[in-house]
Amino acid sequence: MRITKHLRAGVALSAMIILAACGQPGDKQTAAPAKPTVEEATAFITKAEAELGAAREKASRTAWVQNTYITPDTLALAADSNASYSALVSRLTAESKRFVGLELPADVARKLNLLRMETALPSPADPALNKELAELDAKLGELYATGKVCRDDGSDCLTLDEIDDVFRTSRDEKELKRLWAGWHKVGQEMKPLYQREVEIANIGAKELGLPDAGTLWRSGYDMPPEAFEQEADRLWGQVKPLYTALHCYARTKLGEKYGTDVVPQDKPIPAHLLGNMWAQEWGNIYDLVAPKQAATNVDVTKLLVKAGYDPIKMTKTAEGFFTGLGFEPLPQTFWERSQITRPRDREVVCHASAWDIDDKDDIRIKMCMRVNGDDFQTVHHELGHNFYQRAYKAQSTLFRNGANDGFHEAIGDFIALSVTPGYLVKLGLLDKEPSTEGDVPLLLQQAMDKVAFLPFGLLIDKWRWNVFNGNIKPEDYNKAWWDLRTKYQGVSSPVERTAADFDPGAKNHVPTSVPYVRYFLARILQFQFHKAACDQAGFTGPLHRCSIAGNAEVGAKFKAMLEMGASKPWPEALKTFTGTDQMDASAMLAYFAPLKEWLDKQNEGKSCGWE
Repeated sequence: MRITKHLRAGVALSAMIILAACGQPGDKQTAAPAKPTVEEATAFITKAEAELGAAREKASRTAWVQNTYITPDTLALAADSNASYSALVSRLTAESKRFVGLELPADVARKLNLLRMETALPSPADPALNKELAELDAKLGELYATGKVCRDDGSDCLTLDEIDDVFRTSRDEKELKRLWAGWHKVGQEMKPLYQREVEIANIGAKELGLPDAGTLWRSGYDMPPEAFEQEADRLWGQVKPLYTALHCYARTKLGEKYGTDVVPQDKPIPAHLLGNMWAQEWGNIYDLVAPKQAATNVDVTKLLVKAGYDPIKMTKTAEGFFTGLGFEPLPQTFWERSQITRPRDREVVCHASAWDIDDKDDIRIKMCMRVNGDDFQTVHHELGHNFYQRAYKAQSTLFRNGANDGFHEAIGDFIALSVTPGYLVKLGLLDKEPSTEGDVPLLLQQAMDKVAFLPFGLLIDKWRWNVFNGNIKPEDYNKAWWDLRTKYQGVSSPVERTAADFDPGAKNHVPTSVPYVRYFLARILQFQFHKAACDQAGFTGPLHRCSIAGNAEVGAKFKAMLEMGASKPWPEALKTFTGTDQMDASAMLAYFAPLKEWLDKQNEGKSCGWE
């Protein structure tokens, strides 16, 4: 459970600052403070972990109540709890600054650096600046959360959730453009606030011995910050041809739907036509791109209903996936305390999530599960988080996390990749695996979300890194944003934009300062985990048909990686399971290889690309 905006990362900070003497020989001034010792640093981190552990549990319990019983009172209690936790992190981070530059044992140094990255916005020591930063953070979040789009006369106002519903189903180009333009106005008021937030966060980063806050964000990957950016670019280079092929095919189909005057066939795709406010995932327009002669996909919803499944049985089945890998069953408290279905008597947050309440065995899921294929896959994903949380519970507080911030999401998605037709046969939901005729449509449907997301997952933080380091000036915020969206995503704004606009603010993770490259990494890692597991299982068929369900040998190696938490550099954790210490997108390419071959045939004679 994320209580505050954790970077949730491994550690590679190496800010070794020489501590200069404060006085000159013969000075009669007060002597400089004694240099801190290794023993003091060790004692500090031990005490800090104890405080953080207690505070995390309290904040988790409060947040759980607020999420599962929404009232003004629980909202107020959760806000107070989160503020208290943030204040604790700020205090401990400030106290840790005295140990910057001190040579320490590896585990102590790692914990100190994890502590410094507990928040995405490093607070300056100056109380006034610290207070201003907290106020800016709260105000930016409020502007986003309260945004609405109304008609010119102020009527028919829609929240973002309601707008999302329209984007999911509407094919009215003009209405989509109106809503897109209306929602993106939410950023205009944010721009000066965001600019000031960047200035203050950079002051805090400098006090940690770093040039800017973006360097702090890139320091969580057990390699120098500049090397991590190169690593992200390398991974993008691997998957770009697959993305370009998917983009080309989708643009052709959108041109057939809306006309080539609306969707020119040699230019970026207008961003409002891809079924999502940010054009980050395209699955909602699958009906527009589905092959006309596609074989009927397996309808998991019908199979579940026919077999008499209810949400509890769906969850028990997902639990069985993990026990089949050799994991212990979920504790009884999971079944007593989880929110599996939507309660009838109160408002709740229905967004699916996995919770670790006490860093021991109080793990839960929060869903509003219905009997359908999407929720069946989602509950496998969420339990992936829970079993990861449980696996590293023996670690100390700061090591109870993913090996890097991409691991947790990757683990959940990796498990969901094994929910294949073959797995459904094992469960008795299907009599036999369907023929290969349905493989390409199924892969296309997956790619419209998993592949389409990749450039967006990378470019958000590329923009922020360059804002933090000053390469992007405030007057160029919006121009640089669209330069990146054009370069990486191949999408364009459907309406004219100016320097007064602040379109990055229309995406939640920017005003709330949540790092985003983790999601890019997760998309890569999940397939790397999947291929390693399938290789260990001796699977020899197409990678997209592999399921590791029931393989305890694979499960033992998988569990060994999970148990490490954040205690070791992520390459060590990765090697424990995959045999390599390098992130690699070749597994993703292998998974989608049949689709890529099909896309290339569909795109023959087309002018793919947009630059």
